[in-house]
Amino acid sequence: MKASLLIAMFVLLGAGGCKPEQAVQGPIGDAPMSFAPDVPAPITRRESKHLVVNLAITEEERELSEGVMYEFWSYNGRTPGPFVRLRVGDTFEVRLDNSKAKLTHTVDFHAVTGPGGGAGALMANPGEKSAATFKALNPGIYIYHCAAPPIPAHIANGLYGLILVEPENGLSKVDHEYYVLQSEFYTDAEIGTPGRQGFSSNKGFAEKPEYVVFNGNTQALVGEGKLKAKVGETVRLYIGNAGPNLISSFHLIGEIFDRVYKEGSMAAPLTHVQTTMIPAGGAAIVEFKLAVAGDYVMVDHSIFRIDRGALGILHVAGAASPAVFRLHNEGAIGSGH
Repeated sequence: MKASLLIAMFVLLGAGGCKPEQAVQGPIGDAPMSFAPDVPAPITRRESKHLVVNLAITEEERELSEGVMYEFWSYNGRTPGPFVRLRVGDTFEVRLDNSKAKLTHTVDFHAVTGPGGGAGALMANPGEKSAATFKALNPGIYIYHCAAPPIPAHIANGLYGLILVEPENGLSKVDHEYYVLQSEFYTDAEIGTPGRQGFSSNKGFAEKPEYVVFNGNTQALVGEGKLKAKVGETVRLYIGNAGPNLISSFHLIGEIFDRVYKEGSMAAPLTHVQTTMIPAGGAAIVEFKLAVAGDYVMVDHSIFRIDRGALGILHVAGAASPAVFRLHNEGAIGSGH
């Protein structure tokens, strides 16, 4: 029996093989979701609340790279799916709408305590809806993804996102928060081949992706999509790695992370970190204060992956900082690298 089928059976058996209940209307609290690279506002309340997370499955062709089209499977029409923000102690009711998809889908939340991360309870066949409620017991930043069989294909085709569970006393204040999620695409044609490309399971088995990207597209975080901040401001990046196979060596060229919450843990952070490793199915939080203007390049420091699309830009505006970074030739610091 194939491994993916065994895993799927485990997910279903863990939920008791129950038929998903139909979604019902219920109270809606904070607006806990936004799309990459945006992040919902920090939570200021100190009491627990019941929230509703609405996720709708789409299967539609979109651009993966310039001139390259791909059929993405997505939550709410975007890859990655929406960023979900909760507080420890909250309950969240997930309503999954699979009424317009051709395939069976579900959600496995790494933030959920219980069999399958909720995947068995939320499994929805084409034309169906499902719902289940979970309690956020542990603070941290977590991946969520589809776990319908074959699980590797559902992740590889774009069904993933991040969920943040804030600690009881919240997080420290920063000027900017951004959502960055790395993932791989295994197209049947070589990288850069124009036109519609399909998914290659053989390349997935071999762990040889054609594309390694941030936020679902080689151009997502460059050009008009680049992240922005100013000298003197603090930035917090929530970084996920959906995989499905590769470990990320996340690095921002020209910056040192003041704090890194490794593998999503809210325990004591590491300090003064140059590069942080994020396993497939994992996430991390990095924070830093900006001292020098210019364009900072975001990469996976398994550096050949730059040529496969793993590249983004953080543009920092502001005056020159010669005490920190001084050119010995003509030209203004901060005009770009």
